[in-house]
Amino acid sequence: MKEKSVKELKAMMDNGEDFVLIDVREPDEYEICNLGGVQIPLGDIPARMSEIPTDKTVVMQCRSGGRSGNALAWLEANGDYDNLYNLAGGILAWADEIDPTMTKY
Repeated sequence: MKEKSVKELKAMMDNGEDFVLIDVREPDEYEICNLGGVQIPLGDIPARMSEIPTDKTVVMQCRSGGRSGNALAWLEANGDYDNLYNLAGGILAWADEIDPTMTKY
């Protein structure tokens, strides 16, 4: 599984790179804190697969990296994806390394 660190993601954002960030957490988690990604809860991934592009970099994220890793593995096994990256450590790593003011739960 390919991964991006939170520092790599921050650089991508700062540089205005063309990519899609997908947050696979539940709506109540997304409301607590988020990075502005497209929210597609893990359980909705199969039904919303068409919303996930195959032609640009996609970074999948969750709270700590587990659910997004599962989503990525499922997409690679069931679709034509070679452009997916898991956010290592998820939003908790972002709070630890990039934005210590972010609410952790």
